[in-house]
Amino acid sequence: LSLVRKKMVEKYVREESMIRGPQFLTTLRSHTVWEHTPVKLYCTVEGFSLSCLSMDIKWYCIGGDNVGIHTLEIAKCETDDTAQYTAMAGNIHGQVSTQASVIVKSKSAKAKTYSIHVLSMHFPMLPEIKYTKINITFLETFGSVFGTEGDTVTLAATTTATPNLTNLQPEAQWFRDDHRLSDSKWVKIESARGETKLTLPHLNKDDEGVYTLRMVTKGGDAVHSAFVSCADGPPPVPGAPGAPMDIKIHDANRDYVIVSWKPPNTTTEGPIIGYFVDRCETGTENWVQCNDSPIKICKYPVPGLFEGHSYYFRVRAINSHGISKPSRISDPIAALDPTEFERLHAIKLGGKLDVVIYHDDVEDGKKVPGTPSKLYASETDRTYVVLSWKPAPYQGQAPVWYYIEKVGLSLGAWQRVNTQVPVRSPRYAVFDLSEGKQYLFRVLAANMYGSSEASEPTEPIQTQELHGVPSAPGQVVATRETDTSLLIQWAEPKEPNNLIGYYIDVCVKGSKDWGSANHKPHKNNKFVVQGLTTGETYAFRVQAINELGLSDESQESSPLSVKAALTTPSAPYDIALLACDGESMVLNWKHPVHSGGSPVVEYYIDKHRHGEHTWREINIPPIKERLFKVEHLSAGAVYEFMVYGGSLAGLGAPSAPSKAFHCDAWTIPEPGPAYDMTFCEIRDDSVLVEWKAPVYTGASPITGYFVDFAKKGSDEWHCSNESHAVSHRYHKVTGLEVGVSYVFRVRAANAEGAGKPSLASNPVVAKAVKGTVGQTQTDTIPYAAHQCGLEQSSIRSVCSTENVYLGQDSH
Repeated sequence: LSLVRKKMVEKYVREESMIRGPQFLTTLRSHTVWEHTPVKLYCTVEGFSLSCLSMDIKWYCIGGDNVGIHTLEIAKCETDDTAQYTAMAGNIHGQVSTQASVIVKSKSAKAKTYSIHVLSMHFPMLPEIKYTKINITFLETFGSVFGTEGDTVTLAATTTATPNLTNLQPEAQWFRDDHRLSDSKWVKIESARGETKLTLPHLNKDDEGVYTLRMVTKGGDAVHSAFVSCADGPPPVPGAPGAPMDIKIHDANRDYVIVSWKPPNTTTEGPIIGYFVDRCETGTENWVQCNDSPIKICKYPVPGLFEGHSYYFRVRAINSHGISKPSRISDPIAALDPTEFERLHAIKLGGKLDVVIYHDDVEDGKKVPGTPSKLYASETDRTYVVLSWKPAPYQGQAPVWYYIEKVGLSLGAWQRVNTQVPVRSPRYAVFDLSEGKQYLFRVLAANMYGSSEASEPTEPIQTQELHGVPSAPGQVVATRETDTSLLIQWAEPKEPNNLIGYYIDVCVKGSKDWGSANHKPHKNNKFVVQGLTTGETYAFRVQAINELGLSDESQESSPLSVKAALTTPSAPYDIALLACDGESMVLNWKHPVHSGGSPVVEYYIDKHRHGEHTWREINIPPIKERLFKVEHLSAGAVYEFMVYGGSLAGLGAPSAPSKAFHCDAWTIPEPGPAYDMTFCEIRDDSVLVEWKAPVYTGASPITGYFVDFAKKGSDEWHCSNESHAVSHRYHKVTGLEVGVSYVFRVRAANAEGAGKPSLASNPVVAKAVKGTVGQTQTDTIPYAAHQCGLEQSSIRSVCSTENVYLGQDSH
């Protein structure tokens, strides 16, 4: 009893009314009641607070005084009221909670039986629910970010949805390295219709990683990703290491927690000597160093906490030059007994009602507690073991505590571990053990009336033994990714020794100035190094990490220059029918938007006949031109076609299916459509258009051409040469508005009149740029308007030496 009283004094010795959080003097009690009867939950809280009673997601709040009773009454219980209820009280110094269960039993449960076989009704089958397909397009996206600790970083994106339905707006979901992010102290997320923004108000190495935005609808999603890098800020003293990161709290209990972290990269600093762990009680600014001398591994048990108090933790690294800045503080953690709710006990009152209470709340039977059982180690480490056991059933009011005893496997005398502080919960961490040694443990229960027999000893439990840092990773190989990044891969170390991750270093060829490619350990043996200079040549090396530190560096990779890797081309598009004789069709299509870094040199065509379910290849040898005659067709049948483009990188994606083409012989007297428009001499008010002659000429030779134009998005076409057809296959369209996008088409004419128009061109911007050399731009590859006069075009050959708006084919 004297030990308990002493412990209670120690528990509150640092607490005063103005510097501590609230506490519950009377906690909630669980109840089991019949439906349609009342139940009342109450608790008493001390300290200025706001007490909230909750059930699932429904919250009921009641204001509080310095000492007050708070109640929640359900006047007529229904079975749906069965739940766990929580009362939470909080102020600026912390937050506490108490929980209780309410179980509502149904009086008519036994009477609710159904005989399905007597039902003879037939119900109509409901129609299948079909979700609206919503297509999401990114209008603006975010790129990779390279920041420093303390910066503010914002990632923003704008999207559009088609169809744009008010009640079916996409949901913006943000992820970092596949971990879903939500609004917090370190991450701020704002989303409105069509716009979403994520802000990192105080960038830290914990924030480094690949950020992914998923715009989600019931019909699918759209995804965009980019890398955020965070370099170390200036150290407190020159040469001091960077701050540790990824502070985690494990095995929180009444009076201790276990803190773990990850070591910083030391590419340019000296090796880490050790770490200091600091703690701070919530609501204060008083940081206390937990260890007197530096610890060398990235895990530390922190004892001596006050039960019911909440704490923050942080870690500092030390090398021969000095001490680093502290890490980002951990989330607050409360020193509470995790097994508290396992000590609930149900008793009968009045023969009908079950009331759930704590063992300590029943009538005192003045009995010695029974012997604990099922003692085992729930966690083992180098210097400590966490023990858990099952308490014996207890029917007394006197408080129960436990004593833990240990013995080394080579020694015969049992030693009591906790001689100063009794243990109240059936869980305890035994510290100060020897690394790699075997121990036996047993536990005794005690109260003011005496001690139980010792439990059965555990099986031999061996503490862990670390064998040093990992061995160096194996061969490092760099391959091309984009024009500003390289993909690095390496072999895993032969001796991982509880591997945590990897650090990747980068160096320009011929230099020994190594820098960090990542500032937070990377878990996989692949990493994309971002932010490199196009055309520069780099080498790479890798280090492995565990709790003891960093391995030796791997061998350097072979140097590799940075340029975009070859990829397969995108899909061709705009398949046009140029002629048909009843047995064959002549097709034309537009070049893929992106060639993938290598010229598209061959094409393949598939056909699909209406009424059939399969697509069939048309050509085995590749087609070299964008014009092909498909033969051996059936007269009167309807066909669709798809086209693939191929390059050195392989076969690209197929085009969208063409329109349905009827295989009926053309007998119209007018010419068929022209094709393959190109543009040059693009000025502020004019564009020179060229094209190829129709394949089908009609009943008489072609005598000329008409060129039509329209503003982008408009169906109102204007003929540039309505008064007379041009006899050659080019025409200068004048009278355009500067900076406006236009589309064009061509109609061939013969003695019978003007024929079918060609497909509309891609948009062209009427704008000249001084100082550029005129070049022809074809209507086959889309191109950015800020780089050339076309919204979608590519370069063919030099057309004139006049100053026109010119782009280069970067595809």
